[in-house]
Amino acid sequence: MLVALARRYLRPYAGAVGLLLVLQLAQTLGSLYLPSLNADIVDQGVTTGDTGYIMRVGGWMLLVSLGQVLCAIGAVFLGARAATAFGRDLRRDIFDAVQGFSARELGQFGAPSLITRTTNDVQQVMMVVLMTFTVMVMAPIMMVGGVVMALREDPALSVLLVVIVPVLGVAVGLLMWRMVPYFRGMQARIDVINGVLREQITGLRVVRAFVRERRESERFGEANTRLYDVSLAAGKLMALAFPMVMLIMSLSQVAVLWFGAGRVSDGELQVGSLMAYLSYIMFILMAVMMSTMMIMMVPRASVAAGRIGEVLSTQTSVVEPERPVALESLSGGAGPRGRVDVEGVDFGYPGAEAPVLEDITFTAEPGRTTAIIGSTGAGKTTLLHLVPRLFDVTGGRVAIDGVDVRDLATDDLGALLGLVPQKAFLFSGTVADNLRYGKADATHDEMWDALEVAQARDFVEALPGGLEAAVAQGGSTFSGGQRQRLAIARAVVRRPRVYLFDDSFSALDYSTDARLRSALRPLAADATVLVVAQRVATIRDADQILVLDHGRIVGRGTHAELLDTNETYAEIVTSQMSLEEAA
Repeated sequence: MLVALARRYLRPYAGAVGLLLVLQLAQTLGSLYLPSLNADIVDQGVTTGDTGYIMRVGGWMLLVSLGQVLCAIGAVFLGARAATAFGRDLRRDIFDAVQGFSARELGQFGAPSLITRTTNDVQQVMMVVLMTFTVMVMAPIMMVGGVVMALREDPALSVLLVVIVPVLGVAVGLLMWRMVPYFRGMQARIDVINGVLREQITGLRVVRAFVRERRESERFGEANTRLYDVSLAAGKLMALAFPMVMLIMSLSQVAVLWFGAGRVSDGELQVGSLMAYLSYIMFILMAVMMSTMMIMMVPRASVAAGRIGEVLSTQTSVVEPERPVALESLSGGAGPRGRVDVEGVDFGYPGAEAPVLEDITFTAEPGRTTAIIGSTGAGKTTLLHLVPRLFDVTGGRVAIDGVDVRDLATDDLGALLGLVPQKAFLFSGTVADNLRYGKADATHDEMWDALEVAQARDFVEALPGGLEAAVAQGGSTFSGGQRQRLAIARAVVRRPRVYLFDDSFSALDYSTDARLRSALRPLAADATVLVVAQRVATIRDADQILVLDHGRIVGRGTHAELLDTNETYAEIVTSQMSLEEAA
């Protein structure tokens, strides 16, 4: 997967990579040429006392060194640009892939893992690409060139290479084989730490309210210790690699000097040639050392590349239709009205023992409010999420104006809907920025009107800057009720054909709830309204109430009808209010 990613994302930068290879080749050849020139100075200049020869060859060495430096600078510059562009493009595609995931795929990976894959995993792969351009490309050239130049200086001494290189190769291979499982464990445990940390930051108020700081510290400490253990094990192996390579290099130098000194003494080898040969041996071993450094990085990057590949290769279960139905053709060509038909719908999560929803059938008409109520875990939110295709049904169909939502383009479907999620999430920016998520070209008057309907105008006007007041990430600067009202205004500002309220009034007091619903009624007179609620007071005036229990509709009708005829609904009502209040 690592090679596949590199091939795919470096293709646009093939020209820069090609020039980089040329510069690295020139730099390495210059490095290999310098010991030979140095040998000539010793053997033909120093030993004979020819100062002119020393100056001429020394000047040539300076020119070669200057060219080598310029090539190295150019190679590093091009390598850094290509590697960072590679990382940028990879992060962009992961982000785009995640943006296209349905709630099913998001749940499959989990937010902490997706964050790790987009940041840490991409960084691991990008660093290997960068090191490949700046180090690894040079290593094979240096190794092959070093062997050739060493043979050129003295073939007899080169028998030592037959022993040295295989010993290094076997030692490095064993280390690599041992490190791969540790690096795989490190990435998985980084996911766990991100998950724990994300929970603690998100639920900080709950942690403090229940005085659970010590327990959360213990949870984080346990996850941190597990990461420490596997990192320490991998670090010990990495720490062993360099001393091992240095030991082999030092023993190689001793062997070359031992056997070379005898050949010099016998007159079979010049002193300068021995010096050059020693330099080439060091080049060969340095190439192996650089390869060792890269090999230690490659296992972790390979694991990271595999995790990235899983994200990029995952196909969303919510796919665009090949031939989407145009909005203008809905309702017999009259355009969208917003009638929602849920016909024999089943839904189950992959691998689940039982479906979440079974045989759900109802119609929500424009100009009418359809409410869904039931106990926790009855499937209310899941049912509502089938309309905007956050999930796709596993049986039956959901239709708008008689057209299956799977046959509408995602953008067109979204334009018909105004969703207020169960968790009123706000984005960092300003109040206006958040309202324009609902309608990108909303005017100030339209935004103020939406805030008026959502009962949010008063507190927004009191903010410094009004519509331009700053909103912290997640809306943490607002109370739960304020966030809910802003989320409702965000849906209202687009004037959708279908309103989807997922328990969106739970943080409001009863009077604000009543005023909001009263203000919304004339605005949504021609629209379809679907409301999921836990609170009976929110839905008692609905035109149609569906009672869900264990994923099935066990009752439908008005508040008064269900109160008299449906035991499940009556139990919910009496748990919240007296019979006199309910009537």
